[in-house]
Amino acid sequence: MNTGKPVSRSGRFEKKPAKKTTKFTQSVSFDWRLWEYDIAGSIAHAMMLHKIGILTKSELKSITEGLKQIASEIERGEFNWDETFEDVHMNIEAELTSRVPAGAKLHTARSRNDQVSLDMRLWLRHEIISICKEIRDFQQTIVGLAEKNIGIFIPGYTHLQRAQPVLISHHLLAYVEMLERDYQRYCDCFYRTNECPLGSGAIAGTTIPINRESVAKILCFIDEEDRPRVTQNSMDAVSDRDFVIEFCAASSITAVHLSRFAEDIILWSTTEFNFIKLPDEFTTGSSLMPQKKNPDIAELIRGKTGRVIGNLTTLLTLLKGLPMTYNRDLQEDKERMFDTADTIKASLNVFNAMMTNVEFNKEVCNSAASDPLLLATDLADYLVMKGLPFRKAHHIVGTLVSIAEKKKTRLDELSIDEFKSVCPEIGEDVFEVFDLNKAIEKRNIVGAPSIREVKKQISRWKKQLKDLNR
Repeated sequence: MNTGKPVSRSGRFEKKPAKKTTKFTQSVSFDWRLWEYDIAGSIAHAMMLHKIGILTKSELKSITEGLKQIASEIERGEFNWDETFEDVHMNIEAELTSRVPAGAKLHTARSRNDQVSLDMRLWLRHEIISICKEIRDFQQTIVGLAEKNIGIFIPGYTHLQRAQPVLISHHLLAYVEMLERDYQRYCDCFYRTNECPLGSGAIAGTTIPINRESVAKILCFIDEEDRPRVTQNSMDAVSDRDFVIEFCAASSITAVHLSRFAEDIILWSTTEFNFIKLPDEFTTGSSLMPQKKNPDIAELIRGKTGRVIGNLTTLLTLLKGLPMTYNRDLQEDKERMFDTADTIKASLNVFNAMMTNVEFNKEVCNSAASDPLLLATDLADYLVMKGLPFRKAHHIVGTLVSIAEKKKTRLDELSIDEFKSVCPEIGEDVFEVFDLNKAIEKRNIVGAPSIREVKKQISRWKKQLKDLNR
């Protein structure tokens, strides 16, 4: 059916594409999400075309008004996306041209190659900002939990075996540190995304004397000193997807961090650990076993990490064999980018909401941390302070642990004579080593889990997050 709208095929072709071809090559079913940025880019491009004399003032006005009208229809869900026009760009341009004759001039000095790169960069900038806000919100929640539960001890684990006692607050703050590195990676990604490719054309720029910098400034592709940032090589600009790969790489690391945190939550919520109680609204039951309370949200966050990593792998594989410059394979990049952003934002948001209402079982946690074996290294340090080499002290403590195991008693319940039988240097003060509170307070170097140091870290993070949110 002839709609009266221009189609993307030129006079080079005598036949229309087969229906199967149209179905297979269309991308509007997913790249319609770029519409807001496609329209913003088109308006900026039209403004530049007016400045260099390609568009008259009235033509610019009619194009701008037409694009804004289309934007309103899309927002209201009244716009008809047509697969015949392949993608978001041609759908909007075709609709504009059918309404505004001057719309036929809009594609002057641009190609869909630089247009799609522009739209993706605009979209991704917005998503990065949104994700960074989610990270900051989550950090604030975790810091709040750390402050609220400052007096709770838990065993720290290596190889998932009890290792040494720590404050639960110290454990939580470890994830704040991870999220900070994630935040910084997204900021780095934003910097490299924030370059305007428009004006690169299909591959070799244009012979029309356009002003790329003016478009960049309109669309806020600027540096800290308000100077426009534009891509410097037209061939690289239209084929570059490094910014998408970098975003997906940063997101993969973030997803791994969330997955590790989710694994801790899953373990802590088991009957065997019983360190935490998850809020009912973030758990599910069993269709068969009425007693079950499953940590499905944490499990799904852990599981979604696979798809985020998969998206990165897909993009790397997609680009690894492509020659310069634009190739249609690049159409496959958008769904991976969209899905990664959606997944990360959703995971951060729901994880934050879940952790807001988590309750820690103080008695259970403190009881687990009171195991004297967790202070075996402290006992070795005690011997070091008595003048013994650490390796010898390590061996002595191992021997004492073996004696306690054979006697089926706690390490701190061995008699002084039993201690001295292994190491004469041990004195009556050895039993002070097993005072959990004193042991924690001795860990007072920067980055260690004493209450004093953890409070310092909480204060540092509260100030830093407050300053950043101003």
